[in-house]
Amino acid sequence: MKLTLEIDTWALREPFVTARDRVTEITTLTAVLSDGRHSGRGEALGVGYRGETIRSMSAELHAVQHELQARGSVEDVQELLPPGGARNALDCALWDLRAKREGTRAWSLLGVPMAPVTTVYTLSLGTAERMAAEARERAACPVLKVKLDAEAPAERIRAIRATRPDAEIVIDANGSWTLPLLDELEEVLVENRIAMVEQPLPAGEDDALAGRGYAVTLCADESCQSSADIDRCAARYGMINIKLDKCGGLTEAMRMVEVCRARGLELMVGNMLGTSLAMAPAMLPAQFCRFVDLDGPLFQAADRDPPLTYRGTRIDPPDSRLWG
Repeated sequence: MKLTLEIDTWALREPFVTARDRVTEITTLTAVLSDGRHSGRGEALGVGYRGETIRSMSAELHAVQHELQARGSVEDVQELLPPGGARNALDCALWDLRAKREGTRAWSLLGVPMAPVTTVYTLSLGTAERMAAEARERAACPVLKVKLDAEAPAERIRAIRATRPDAEIVIDANGSWTLPLLDELEEVLVENRIAMVEQPLPAGEDDALAGRGYAVTLCADESCQSSADIDRCAARYGMINIKLDKCGGLTEAMRMVEVCRARGLELMVGNMLGTSLAMAPAMLPAQFCRFVDLDGPLFQAADRDPPLTYRGTRIDPPDSRLWG
Protein backbone atom coordinates (compact mmCIF):
# COMPACT_ATOMS: atom_id res chain seq x y z
CA MET A 1 0.00 0.00 0.00
CA LYS A 2 1.45 3.34 -1.08
CA LEU A 3 0.92 6.55 0.89
CA THR A 4 1.14 9.90 -0.91
CA LEU A 5 0.66 13.30 0.74
CA GLU A 6 -0.82 16.30 -1.06
CA ILE A 7 -0.70 19.86 0.25
CA ASP A 8 -3.13 22.48 -1.07
CA THR A 9 -3.94 26.08 -0.19
CA TRP A 10 -7.50 27.35 -0.46
CA ALA A 11 -8.46 31.03 -0.33
CA LEU A 12 -11.54 32.10 1.62
CA ARG A 13 -14.11 34.45 0.11
CA GLU A 14 -13.69 36.79 3.09
CA PRO A 15 -11.88 36.65 6.46
CA PHE A 16 -13.26 34.12 8.95
CA VAL A 17 -12.98 35.70 12.40
CA THR A 18 -13.34 34.07 15.83
CA ALA A 19 -12.31 35.02 19.36
CA ARG A 20 -9.01 33.26 18.66
CA ASP A 21 -8.16 33.69 14.95
CA ARG A 22 -8.58 35.67 11.76
CA VAL A 23 -8.28 33.32 8.78
CA THR A 24 -8.01 34.37 5.12
CA GLU A 25 -6.84 31.05 3.64
CA ILE A 26 -6.37 27.46 4.73
CA THR A 27 -3.78 24.84 3.88
CA THR A 28 -4.92 21.23 3.84
CA LEU A 29 -3.05 17.94 4.00
CA THR A 30 -4.53 15.07 1.99
CA ALA A 31 -3.45 11.49 2.58
CA VAL A 32 -3.86 9.30 -0.52
CA LEU A 33 -3.63 5.54 -0.02
CA SER A 34 -3.31 3.33 -3.09
CA ASP A 35 -3.20 -0.44 -3.41
CA GLY A 36 -2.36 -0.24 -7.11
CA ARG A 37 -5.97 -0.59 -8.19
CA HIS A 38 -7.99 1.61 -5.86
CA SER A 39 -7.21 4.85 -4.01
CA GLY A 40 -8.70 6.37 -0.88
CA ARG A 41 -8.38 9.96 0.36
CA GLY A 42 -8.63 11.75 3.68
CA GLU A 43 -8.13 15.44 4.42
CA ALA A 44 -6.87 17.19 7.56
CA LEU A 45 -6.36 20.80 8.51
CA GLY A 46 -4.90 19.97 11.91
CA VAL A 47 -5.66 21.40 15.35
CA GLY A 48 -3.83 24.71 15.43
CA TYR A 49 -4.33 25.42 19.12
CA ARG A 50 -2.59 22.10 19.86
CA GLY A 51 0.38 23.12 17.75
CA GLU A 52 -0.39 20.91 14.76
CA THR A 53 0.93 22.10 11.40
CA ILE A 54 1.10 20.67 7.91
CA ARG A 55 4.76 19.89 8.57
CA SER A 56 4.14 18.13 11.90
CA MET A 57 1.28 16.05 10.49
CA SER A 58 3.33 15.12 7.43
CA ALA A 59 6.17 13.98 9.70
CA GLU A 60 3.78 11.81 11.73
CA LEU A 61 2.47 10.13 8.59
CA HIS A 62 5.92 9.57 7.08
CA ALA A 63 7.03 7.98 10.37
CA VAL A 64 4.39 5.23 10.11
CA GLN A 65 4.53 4.71 6.35
CA HIS A 66 6.47 1.44 6.51
CA GLU A 67 4.29 0.01 9.28
CA LEU A 68 1.21 0.73 7.19
CA GLN A 69 2.27 -1.91 4.71
CA ALA A 70 2.17 -4.53 7.47
CA ARG A 71 -0.57 -3.00 9.66
CA GLY A 72 -2.95 -1.27 7.32
CA SER A 73 -6.36 -1.60 9.00
CA VAL A 74 -8.34 1.17 10.68
CA GLU A 75 -7.88 -0.67 13.98
CA ASP A 76 -4.09 -0.59 13.56
CA VAL A 77 -4.10 3.11 12.75
CA GLN A 78 -5.70 3.87 16.14
CA GLU A 79 -2.56 2.40 17.74
CA LEU A 80 -0.01 3.78 15.29
CA LEU A 81 -0.98 7.44 15.72
CA PRO A 82 -2.46 9.58 18.52
CA PRO A 83 -5.70 11.55 18.10
CA GLY A 84 -5.17 14.50 15.76
CA GLY A 85 -5.09 15.62 12.17
CA ALA A 86 -2.56 13.06 10.90
CA ARG A 87 -4.59 10.11 12.12
CA ASN A 88 -7.76 11.71 10.80
CA ALA A 89 -6.36 11.98 7.27
CA LEU A 90 -5.13 8.38 7.33
CA ASP A 91 -8.24 6.93 8.96
CA CYS A 92 -10.60 8.61 6.48
CA ALA A 93 -8.39 7.53 3.57
CA LEU A 94 -8.60 3.92 4.78
CA TRP A 95 -12.41 4.02 4.99
CA ASP A 96 -12.56 5.54 1.50
CA LEU A 97 -10.20 2.88 0.16
CA ARG A 98 -12.15 0.05 1.78
CA ALA A 99 -15.45 1.33 0.36
CA LYS A 100 -13.97 1.48 -3.13
CA ARG A 101 -12.43 -1.99 -2.82
CA GLU A 102 -15.75 -3.50 -1.72
CA GLY A 103 -17.88 -1.52 -4.15
CA THR A 104 -20.12 -0.07 -1.45
CA ARG A 105 -20.45 3.10 0.61
CA ALA A 106 -18.60 3.81 3.84
CA TRP A 107 -21.84 4.34 5.76
CA SER A 108 -23.03 0.90 4.72
CA LEU A 109 -19.79 -0.60 6.06
CA LEU A 110 -20.43 1.13 9.39
CA GLY A 111 -24.17 0.43 9.46
CA VAL A 112 -25.04 4.14 9.54
CA PRO A 113 -28.29 5.28 7.87
CA MET A 114 -27.45 8.19 5.56
CA ALA A 115 -29.71 11.15 4.81
CA PRO A 116 -29.23 14.82 3.95
CA VAL A 117 -28.51 17.11 6.91
CA THR A 118 -28.88 20.83 7.55
CA THR A 119 -25.77 22.66 8.63
CA VAL A 120 -25.55 25.81 10.68
CA TYR A 121 -24.25 28.90 8.93
CA THR A 122 -21.52 30.61 10.92
CA LEU A 123 -21.44 34.37 11.46
CA SER A 124 -17.87 35.60 11.93
CA LEU A 125 -17.09 37.87 14.85
CA GLY A 126 -17.68 41.56 14.12
CA THR A 127 -19.60 44.56 15.35
CA ALA A 128 -23.20 44.09 16.39
CA GLU A 129 -24.32 46.02 13.32
CA ARG A 130 -22.22 44.01 10.89
CA MET A 131 -23.25 40.66 12.40
CA ALA A 132 -26.92 41.64 12.36
CA ALA A 133 -26.60 42.69 8.72
CA GLU A 134 -25.04 39.34 7.79
CA ALA A 135 -27.77 37.50 9.70
CA ARG A 136 -30.32 39.43 7.62
CA GLU A 137 -28.49 38.51 4.41
CA ARG A 138 -28.64 34.84 5.43
CA ALA A 139 -32.42 34.83 5.78
CA ALA A 140 -32.61 31.44 4.05
CA CYS A 141 -30.39 29.82 6.71
CA PRO A 142 -32.59 28.36 9.49
CA VAL A 143 -29.76 27.81 12.01
CA LEU A 144 -27.09 30.42 12.73
CA LYS A 145 -23.90 29.83 14.67
CA VAL A 146 -22.63 33.09 16.14
CA LYS A 147 -18.95 33.62 16.92
CA LEU A 148 -18.54 35.81 20.03
CA ASP A 149 -15.82 36.96 22.39
CA ALA A 150 -16.06 38.75 25.74
CA GLU A 151 -16.58 42.19 24.20
CA ALA A 152 -20.25 43.28 24.29
CA PRO A 153 -21.73 39.80 23.72
CA ALA A 154 -25.19 40.84 24.95
CA GLU A 155 -25.36 43.68 22.42
CA ARG A 156 -24.47 41.34 19.58
CA ILE A 157 -26.92 38.65 20.72
CA ARG A 158 -29.81 41.12 20.92
CA ALA A 159 -28.99 42.67 17.53
CA ILE A 160 -28.90 39.31 15.76
CA ARG A 161 -32.09 38.07 17.42
CA ALA A 162 -33.91 41.29 16.54
CA THR A 163 -32.88 40.82 12.91
CA ARG A 164 -33.67 37.09 12.79
CA PRO A 165 -36.59 36.32 15.14
CA ASP A 166 -37.21 33.12 13.15
CA ALA A 167 -33.73 31.57 13.37
CA GLU A 168 -32.44 28.94 15.72
CA ILE A 169 -29.27 30.46 17.18
CA VAL A 170 -26.27 28.83 18.80
CA ILE A 171 -23.22 30.66 20.14
CA ASP A 172 -19.55 29.74 20.03
CA ALA A 173 -17.40 31.68 22.49
CA ASN A 174 -14.22 29.70 21.72
CA GLY A 175 -13.32 29.72 25.43
CA SER A 176 -13.26 33.52 25.66
CA TRP A 177 -15.75 33.98 28.51
CA THR A 178 -15.35 33.79 32.27
CA LEU A 179 -17.70 32.17 34.76
CA PRO A 180 -19.00 35.56 36.03
CA LEU A 181 -19.70 36.63 32.44
CA LEU A 182 -21.54 33.37 31.69
CA ASP A 183 -23.65 33.83 34.83
CA GLU A 184 -24.35 37.45 33.89
CA LEU A 185 -25.40 36.49 30.35
CA GLU A 186 -27.74 33.64 31.31
CA GLU A 187 -30.83 35.85 31.38
CA VAL A 188 -29.89 37.39 28.01
CA LEU A 189 -29.39 33.93 26.54
CA VAL A 190 -32.81 32.78 27.74
CA GLU A 191 -34.61 35.96 26.66
CA ASN A 192 -33.14 35.67 23.18
CA ARG A 193 -33.91 31.97 22.84
CA ILE A 194 -30.30 30.85 22.41
CA ALA A 195 -30.36 27.09 21.90
CA MET A 196 -26.78 26.31 22.95
CA VAL A 197 -23.48 27.89 23.99
CA GLU A 198 -20.33 26.17 22.77
CA GLN A 199 -17.14 26.25 24.87
CA PRO A 200 -17.91 29.31 27.03
CA LEU A 201 -14.83 28.90 29.28
CA PRO A 202 -11.26 28.05 28.28
CA ALA A 203 -10.39 24.36 28.11
CA GLY A 204 -8.75 23.36 31.37
CA GLU A 205 -10.58 26.12 33.25
CA ASP A 206 -14.07 24.67 33.18
CA ASP A 207 -14.03 22.76 36.48
CA ALA A 208 -16.37 25.43 37.89
CA LEU A 209 -19.11 24.21 35.53
CA ALA A 210 -19.35 20.84 37.32
CA GLY A 211 -22.66 20.50 39.12
CA ARG A 212 -23.97 23.88 37.96
CA GLY A 213 -27.23 23.99 36.06
CA TYR A 214 -27.85 26.48 33.27
CA ALA A 215 -31.07 27.11 31.43
CA VAL A 216 -29.13 26.95 28.14
CA THR A 217 -27.31 23.81 26.99
CA LEU A 218 -23.51 24.06 27.18
CA CYS A 219 -21.42 22.23 24.59
CA ALA A 220 -17.81 21.07 24.99
CA ASP A 221 -15.50 21.68 22.04
CA GLU A 222 -11.86 22.29 23.00
CA SER A 223 -12.55 20.61 26.36
CA CYS A 224 -13.41 17.30 24.66
CA GLN A 225 -10.79 16.08 22.24
CA SER A 226 -11.71 12.38 22.07
CA SER A 227 -13.76 9.69 23.80
CA ALA A 228 -11.20 9.68 26.64
CA ASP A 229 -12.54 13.11 27.72
CA ILE A 230 -16.25 12.32 27.69
CA ASP A 231 -16.60 11.09 31.27
CA ARG A 232 -14.96 14.24 32.63
CA CYS A 233 -17.06 16.47 30.40
CA ALA A 234 -20.35 14.77 31.25
CA ALA A 235 -20.55 16.57 34.60
CA ARG A 236 -19.94 19.96 32.97
CA TYR A 237 -21.70 19.90 29.61
CA GLY A 238 -24.90 18.60 28.07
CA MET A 239 -23.51 18.34 24.55
CA ILE A 240 -20.24 17.29 22.90
CA ASN A 241 -18.86 18.71 19.65
CA ILE A 242 -17.15 15.96 17.63
CA LYS A 243 -14.51 17.10 15.14
CA LEU A 244 -12.61 14.54 13.11
CA ASP A 245 -9.34 16.50 13.23
CA LYS A 246 -9.52 16.63 17.03
CA CYS A 247 -10.40 13.03 17.72
CA GLY A 248 -8.34 11.47 14.96
CA GLY A 249 -10.78 10.32 12.32
CA LEU A 250 -14.08 8.69 11.52
CA THR A 251 -13.39 5.55 13.58
CA GLU A 252 -12.98 7.51 16.80
CA ALA A 253 -15.81 9.89 15.88
CA MET A 254 -18.24 6.98 15.70
CA ARG A 255 -16.88 5.69 19.01
CA MET A 256 -17.66 9.11 20.52
CA VAL A 257 -21.20 8.92 19.13
CA GLU A 258 -21.66 5.55 20.84
CA VAL A 259 -20.28 6.70 24.21
CA CYS A 260 -22.19 10.00 24.24
CA ARG A 261 -25.49 8.36 23.37
CA ALA A 262 -24.97 5.80 26.14
CA ARG A 263 -24.43 8.66 28.63
CA GLY A 264 -27.40 10.68 27.43
CA LEU A 265 -25.29 13.52 26.03
CA GLU A 266 -26.48 15.46 22.99
CA LEU A 267 -24.17 15.67 20.00
CA MET A 268 -22.84 18.19 17.54
CA VAL A 269 -20.42 17.62 14.69
CA GLY A 270 -18.09 20.44 13.75
CA ASN A 271 -15.22 21.38 11.48
CA MET A 272 -11.89 23.20 11.61
CA LEU A 273 -12.67 24.67 8.15
CA GLY A 274 -11.74 22.53 5.17
CA THR A 275 -12.95 21.39 1.78
CA SER A 276 -15.79 19.05 0.94
CA LEU A 277 -13.35 16.16 1.32
CA ALA A 278 -13.02 16.97 5.04
CA MET A 279 -16.78 17.37 5.51
CA ALA A 280 -17.83 14.19 3.67
CA PRO A 281 -16.80 11.62 6.35
CA ALA A 282 -18.25 13.91 9.04
CA MET A 283 -21.66 13.33 7.42
CA LEU A 284 -21.72 9.92 9.18
CA PRO A 285 -21.62 11.16 12.80
CA ALA A 286 -23.85 14.03 11.65
CA GLN A 287 -26.71 11.53 11.34
CA PHE A 288 -26.85 11.37 15.15
CA CYS A 289 -26.33 15.06 15.96
CA ARG A 290 -28.62 17.75 17.32
CA PHE A 291 -26.54 20.38 15.53
CA VAL A 292 -24.45 19.98 12.39
CA ASP A 293 -21.65 22.47 11.68
CA LEU A 294 -20.20 21.47 8.31
CA ASP A 295 -20.32 24.80 6.53
CA GLY A 296 -16.56 25.14 5.94
CA PRO A 297 -16.66 24.83 2.13
CA LEU A 298 -19.24 27.64 1.94
CA PHE A 299 -16.51 30.09 2.95
CA GLN A 300 -14.03 29.01 0.25
CA ALA A 301 -13.50 30.67 -3.11
CA ALA A 302 -13.09 27.19 -4.68
CA ASP A 303 -13.69 23.61 -3.58
CA ARG A 304 -12.95 20.00 -4.55
CA ASP A 305 -14.29 18.53 -7.78
CA PRO A 306 -16.79 17.05 -7.31
CA PRO A 307 -17.81 18.95 -4.16
CA LEU A 308 -20.50 18.18 -1.66
CA THR A 309 -23.86 19.44 -2.87
CA TYR A 310 -25.14 22.28 -0.69
CA ARG A 311 -28.73 23.30 -1.36
CA GLY A 312 -28.60 26.44 0.75
CA THR A 313 -27.54 24.88 4.07
CA ARG A 314 -28.91 21.41 3.28
CA ILE A 315 -26.11 18.95 2.48
CA ASP A 316 -26.67 15.87 0.33
CA PRO A 317 -24.68 12.66 0.95
CA PRO A 318 -21.29 12.72 -0.80
CA ASP A 319 -20.74 11.48 -4.33
CA SER A 320 -18.58 8.34 -4.32
CA ARG A 321 -16.02 10.18 -6.47
CA LEU A 322 -15.46 12.61 -3.59
CA TRP A 323 -15.26 10.17 -0.69
CA GLY A 324 -16.61 6.93 0.76
